[in-house]
Amino acid sequence: MGFLSRLFGGGPKVDLAELKKNGALILDVRNPGEFKSGHIKGAKNIPLPELKNKIKSLKKDQVIITCCMSGMRSGSAKNILKSEGFEVYNGGGWSSLKSKI
Repeated sequence: MGFLSRLFGGGPKVDLAELKKNGALILDVRNPGEFKSGHIKGAKNIPLPELKNKIKSLKKDQVIITCCMSGMRSGSAKNILKSEGFEVYNGGGWSSLKSKI
């Protein structure tokens, strides 16, 4: 696996729809204005710059699927959460993720 794949969430394919069906949290890390303009129903919005300060509001026993506009910020969020012990997957862009789940 290449550096960029590891950095931005590449790796083994995971059934995101199955994870969501089993209770995974969709974490949208876009800014509030982007989130307000459209998002996945039930998603939690924590902008990436605020994630480290709000990480305690997340449950470590809940799988998290991150998303943003393109997959870049959600990849960064995945790495932050993974380093804190969360089970997390990068869902990429929210509109693409919405069609998968």
